[in-house]
Amino acid sequence: MASVFRKQFTQAIPKTAELFVDKDGIEYAKLKPSKTGKGKKSRIVRVIVGQDGTKRLSVMSGKFIPKFRDHKGVLREVTTGQSDESAAIAKLNELVREQELLSRGVITIQEVEIGNNQSIATADHLASYLQSMRSAGRSDIHVADTKQKIESLVADCSFFKLSAIRREPMEKWLVARVKEKMAPRTRNGYLQAIRGFLNWCIENGRLTSNPLVRVVKADEKLDRRKLRRAMTETELSKLLHVALWRPLAEYGREVITKGESQKTRANWTYAPLTIDTLKVCCERARNRITGKTLATLERKGRERMLVYKTLLLTGLRCNELRSIRLDQVILDGRMPCIELLAADEKNRNGSVIPLRGDLAQELREWIEDSATTDNLITGASSRPLFDVPTGLIKVLDRDLVTAGIPKTDNRGRSLDVHALRTSFGTMLSKAGVFPRTAQAAMRHSRIDLTMNVYTDPAALDIAQAVESLPTLTAVVTPKHQLLKSTQTTGSEILLAPFLAPTVAKSCQDMSISGKFGGVGDSLSSTDKNEKTLEFIEKTRVFVSEVDGGRTRNLRIDSPVL
Repeated sequence: MASVFRKQFTQAIPKTAELFVDKDGIEYAKLKPSKTGKGKKSRIVRVIVGQDGTKRLSVMSGKFIPKFRDHKGVLREVTTGQSDESAAIAKLNELVREQELLSRGVITIQEVEIGNNQSIATADHLASYLQSMRSAGRSDIHVADTKQKIESLVADCSFFKLSAIRREPMEKWLVARVKEKMAPRTRNGYLQAIRGFLNWCIENGRLTSNPLVRVVKADEKLDRRKLRRAMTETELSKLLHVALWRPLAEYGREVITKGESQKTRANWTYAPLTIDTLKVCCERARNRITGKTLATLERKGRERMLVYKTLLLTGLRCNELRSIRLDQVILDGRMPCIELLAADEKNRNGSVIPLRGDLAQELREWIEDSATTDNLITGASSRPLFDVPTGLIKVLDRDLVTAGIPKTDNRGRSLDVHALRTSFGTMLSKAGVFPRTAQAAMRHSRIDLTMNVYTDPAALDIAQAVESLPTLTAVVTPKHQLLKSTQTTGSEILLAPFLAPTVAKSCQDMSISGKFGGVGDSLSSTDKNEKTLEFIEKTRVFVSEVDGGRTRNLRIDSPVL
């Protein structure tokens, strides 16, 4: 028989409890209210002897527990969290009815489990989902970003339980973000994050369907906020030059006085560093600093220049380059390359990145000098190739200012660290590399990314491409030459060019009988040809006048001379 009850358990007697025995000889303890419990009165609890022979309190649980037999006849106890007996009985009736449907085959155990998951907090499901992502090898950054997006949606849309996740609140949230001018790509990122979470719930038997599957994604092409441009060869040369010498030149800048006194820092500042003053500032810095500091600054500039150059000539992403170790750089084989591990690549495939000969030589010298400078003996192969700073975007911005390169052009396209990858893709197109080869070099899954997103059309020399097309010349044949071309070595005349019918137009049969103008066989060959040409010309004029100039199909009955 199904029933609800409160479970009895024992606990230690607190030191503040007062023990007493009633008239029947039963011992009790008077418990004082806790300091945090406001308005609670003292409680009287019976004292019993535990299994270890010590006195303990006999306490009843505050929550009712339903007790019933499932569809397999097994006695089960379920925790419902109900402190009210009538609510616990109602829950018990639901459980009994559910077990009856299971025993009759009306519903399945999977449907029951899905129904039970509806009442569990979304945060609990999310915790399991994030754990699944980590076990699948997703990066910590991706996991943290997914968690932030889903938690924001749960709070803003009141998706506190799976049953509360519906299409209408999600679409309302997206409309509100449009009014706040959130970028379409960002809005799609939130939608994609929670869709992935719901799909995982379906795969794990927590949902039957995705309630947000029909929410329409925004068209990112209509409002792209982050448009990157490619750098020209002149700009790239300036950038590499500035990156090489700016760390040292910073210590050679002139001091500009704001007032009459230099006693306080507020009265003076450093002169701005430009590409024209770079050399002078480097010479001034060498006079100011010497020894190890000078060598450190020169090495820092060399490393920064190689970081930019490697990104430009390999298409590596910044985080991918940051993960490269010395043992992943292969310079002694037939093809110098960098082995990018699957765990460090964005698409988790793992790739072999070919190196140009000049870049491979510079990297070889850099590794050899690093071993000498740092006195590497053991563990050298596990060291990073470069010390790529986390704030490389700020470093690049200062390098662009020094080089005199505008960060944003007149089209609204900007430069950042990832724009170096755009420059790599654009240089491939300018070099005439086949699109499929460029896609493989960029490691893209779709060729439209290579051709449309990572190729800057403004950097392509379209005028030169047009000039490379073949020269086309129209050859006009004079009328008399066209007529002469109809003459043959014998007595036959080609009439098809003049008498061919027009396609899909009505045709009319005509017969021309007799000799051509009374020409007989006794005429000479020259006279025959002249008469024949005269006949052809008259025929053309006649045909052009028939029915408004539409071509007619003529049947020649007379023998051709």
